[in-house]
Amino acid sequence: MEYYYWVLIGFSIFVGYCWFLFKKENEKKKKIFKKSEVPKGNLGWPFLGESLDFISCGYTSRPVSFMEKRKSLYGKVFKTHILGTPIIVSTDPEVNKVVLQNHGNVFVPAYPKSVRELFGDFSILQMTGTQHKRLHALSAGFLRSPLLKSKITKDIEVSVKQALASWQNKHHVLLQEEIKKVTFQVLVKVVMGIGPGDELDFLKREFEEFMKGLICLPVKLPGTRLYKSLKAKERLLKMVKKIIEERIIAMEKYEGKGIIVNDVIDLLLRDNGEENEKQSPLLDYICSNIIEMMIPGEETMPTAMTLAVKFLSDCPVALNQITEENMELKRQKAESCDDYNWTDYMSLQFTQNVISETLRMSNIINGVWRKANKDVEIKGNFIPEGWCVLASFISVHMSKENYENPYQFDPWRWEKTGAAVNNNCFTPFGGGQRLCPGLELSRLELSIFLHHLVTTCRWTAENDEIVYFPTVKMRKKLPITITTRDSISIN
Repeated sequence: MEYYYWVLIGFSIFVGYCWFLFKKENEKKKKIFKKSEVPKGNLGWPFLGESLDFISCGYTSRPVSFMEKRKSLYGKVFKTHILGTPIIVSTDPEVNKVVLQNHGNVFVPAYPKSVRELFGDFSILQMTGTQHKRLHALSAGFLRSPLLKSKITKDIEVSVKQALASWQNKHHVLLQEEIKKVTFQVLVKVVMGIGPGDELDFLKREFEEFMKGLICLPVKLPGTRLYKSLKAKERLLKMVKKIIEERIIAMEKYEGKGIIVNDVIDLLLRDNGEENEKQSPLLDYICSNIIEMMIPGEETMPTAMTLAVKFLSDCPVALNQITEENMELKRQKAESCDDYNWTDYMSLQFTQNVISETLRMSNIINGVWRKANKDVEIKGNFIPEGWCVLASFISVHMSKENYENPYQFDPWRWEKTGAAVNNNCFTPFGGGQRLCPGLELSRLELSIFLHHLVTTCRWTAENDEIVYFPTVKMRKKLPITITTRDSISIN
């Protein structure tokens, strides 16, 4: 009996030990499984996902409500299914920062099929690694060069003054449409060196047709929106290629000696000078880059300028303060007889605060799409290889956690926080490796426009609403009635 007793004891210990090992291994698997789970959320209906809810929120005064609702249910990082793609959305500024910094090239750009079709194989948006870093560094260096700063300041001043004079003759102006003419002209001059005339009119007309296809069904049948936009791009490429070929001939004639880099075409040709300039892939690469660089002139800049006018129209106290600040600068310049320079405009502190607040509230770039190249974990959130991530800027900009009374236009808030572009909670120009190289130029253009508008004009804006989908715009293009200020000369 004693023998069987010890056998039973030994067997019990063995079973207990096995059970312990089993439970330990099971707990380990649970932890691994939990770690490997994508964030909580809802993928919605088959194929449609939650796209209808996402789009409908874009037509309301609070487009961020789509994100806010899911953030309250699932946390700051959640999964959803929008615009045909299952996606992980981040409304956390710290997670967004990691995605934007993209150390180790974990994330690559990811965009809807219609965007990829339109921009093609040589798109800046699809560039990664060394090629993207090189182009980014070249563009940033050129846009910050003292020569360009001096030249572009005068070009913007001339364009803005001419536009303001013509608007007063019209009396009633659709502001967003009229501003596009100014910003597009300025940007085409920077990118291609083309001034007013038939070429500029052609580029403007075809580029508008091209841009209509950015958000559409990816169907290329004749008559479809994408087909028409691709045809417009063909016509744009033909013209841009002709201009580049003429520039190449001129460079060969002078063997590149004594030629100053006046625009982005010169910059890209110089950078690729050691290669065979007439090689087709190189021409296609430069042409594609040039066309994409026109986008801010047609979309982002005119929208920012229009919304700045709207917000100032709705806030008389801010309008009075920005007018006083700019009037003081104008008086100083009149007394000294000095020309304006880049630094003069950028030193207008309250004007810069107005610009920062406009960029925060307008959310023209409401986020960026990326795709994970490999499994990655950020702040306890697991993102599997192949999943898309939307780093939502609008959610951060309009969050009570980051800004007091976020839906109130309050330029004075920047007196405390500062207009630091590198702030994780303020990313209107993106961040990390893909921080917009033209951010200083954008602020300059906004500053010049606001300075000459408030010092030479008075206006009354009609009631209008902001629409946030598919792109940010005014529903009625912000109609305004504009008059000349008493005793103030436009010139």
